[in-house]
Amino acid sequence: MVSSILVVTEVIFDIETKKIFDDIEGYNPADLGISIVSVYSRTVNEKGEETEGEMKSFWEDDLAKIWPMFINADRIIGFNSLHFDVPALMPLAPYDFKKLKHFDLMDHVKGALGFRLSLNAIASETLGHGKSDNGLNAVYYWQEHSEESLAKLLKYCEMDVMVTKEVYDYGQKNGQLKYKDKWNTSRIIEVDFSCPKVVIEPQMGLF
Repeated sequence: MVSSILVVTEVIFDIETKKIFDDIEGYNPADLGISIVSVYSRTVNEKGEETEGEMKSFWEDDLAKIWPMFINADRIIGFNSLHFDVPALMPLAPYDFKKLKHFDLMDHVKGALGFRLSLNAIASETLGHGKSDNGLNAVYYWQEHSEESLAKLLKYCEMDVMVTKEVYDYGQKNGQLKYKDKWNTSRIIEVDFSCPKVVIEPQMGLF
């Protein structure tokens, strides 16, 4: 008899936009325009080990390809995703994107601390390395629109996804993240990133 398998399908993602808030009226992320979306899709076994993973990036003309990846995920992981990435993508989604199984790391950090931290602040102290670029430059890369600048934009968006993934994995494994307070003292954030496992029952043979 074959035993059941416990697996989770996770999607870690990040978006970059064509504009910044100074370029538009109001503060609706949907008005910024999407330049690129990077997605790391993976399966994780019952031991929390990644068994398969792949990074893909999609320019604005290919965004229709991302929606099956999201709707089939058991957990969709981002940083500040519920307040920025999700509303920015909502007008393009063929379904109610915000109702999927989102897991916003920043919301969990804010819930533990009572205030927000940047991904770079958490990654730098937790992982020993932060982001190599910033979101403002990502907008400039899109606006320049040269082969070189678009390559930088792609690299930055995928790097953001990988840093988010590493922070998430660290928090899930260790039950904590780290940051430095305003006095430059290292602090610990207790977190619970545990994820309910999905049971896949083996198919029974006819004989």
